[in-house]
Amino acid sequence: MNARGLPVHAALQQLVSDDDVLRFGGLPLTRLAQRVGRTPFYAYDRARIAQRVASLRAALPAGVHLHYALKANPMPAVVQLLASLVDGIDVASGGELAKALDTTMAPASISFAGPGKSESELSRAVAAGVLINVESGAELEKLARAGDRLGVAARVSVRVNPDFALRRAGMRMGGGAQPFGVDAALVPALLARIAQLHLDFHGFHLFSGSQNLSAVALAEAQAASVGLALQLAHDAPGPLKTLNIGGGFGVPYFPGDMPLDLAPLADNLQRQLHKLALAAPGARLNIELGRYLVAEAGIYVCKVIERKLSHGQVFLVTDGGLHHHLAASGNFGQLIRKNYPVAIGNRLHGGEREIVSVVGPLCTPLDLLAEQMEMARASDGDLVVVFQSGAYGLSASPTGFLGHPLPAEVLV
Repeated sequence: MNARGLPVHAALQQLVSDDDVLRFGGLPLTRLAQRVGRTPFYAYDRARIAQRVASLRAALPAGVHLHYALKANPMPAVVQLLASLVDGIDVASGGELAKALDTTMAPASISFAGPGKSESELSRAVAAGVLINVESGAELEKLARAGDRLGVAARVSVRVNPDFALRRAGMRMGGGAQPFGVDAALVPALLARIAQLHLDFHGFHLFSGSQNLSAVALAEAQAASVGLALQLAHDAPGPLKTLNIGGGFGVPYFPGDMPLDLAPLADNLQRQLHKLALAAPGARLNIELGRYLVAEAGIYVCKVIERKLSHGQVFLVTDGGLHHHLAASGNFGQLIRKNYPVAIGNRLHGGEREIVSVVGPLCTPLDLLAEQMEMARASDGDLVVVFQSGAYGLSASPTGFLGHPLPAEVLV
């Protein structure tokens, strides 16, 4: 298929029905839209999420525990589904903590990270019995006080800001000054303070970067994380029970992107498990994945309101836009704007085709879902589909901008 049209991924071709209409969650798109009842909407395919978790488990060593980073998609139905499929949930706010605690996941398998946790959030986390990733010395003192008030030893892990970063990462989370975690050089002093307080030490959390499609770079970061954790464990006030080395697994969003090769990652993780077993018997190795589990299982659907011609260019004006899907507009971390996979979902390749830009109803030139892409010629009422939309979609977007209604969300 044309690299400027329905994208990239052979997997998406499986979603095309005989009548040239996208099928999603077992339904033709037009029927799915009727089921939802309005546009715009996000739809997430439960079967594809379950398949991704199953394929990941089959590829990686059995000793690796899979955690879901809830920030990637906090829709309650999606979180409930993943709670039944993974080994733990990682949260980054009191709101996310509440959603995780509403699932069947045991509180002991929930971890809470992020700078600037409030006194209330810390107290709630201690009371719930989740594992709290400590981001600073000040936060440690607050946790100790919260535990004393509740008569509970807070379960803590130290989030380390390593001196290295994940190479070729879409977002770097280490390798210099960061608001996240405790600088590696300062961790021994923090561990000494933990030994003086009534706290239950569990281990370390290291996350050096995200959205990476290089197995070599990911393996290097994983090995460095395990090595640093074992070095720091010499000063720990107790045995190493848990080591979270983050995730960072990338998703192929754009034409030319190749899916992540899991085979070398699996080999490397087996070596890290062996190293961990020798140095810290019984320690649990967690990887924390968000977009990798859900991004490719989601679509965003909006409706063409009108065709507009300006200086020879065709614009499809829709009822969706960056207020619902900031990432697809190119304003969520892209240095150079690239188009997500976008298509006319009820006219995938049949008939006349054209070069168009897809825009939303906002009064800003940033409201751009597709720029000069080839797709089927669309008319008023046709459905535009943005693929790879299962992660960092609605919750990462400025939904209050200009007061337009929220989109619907469904799990099918």
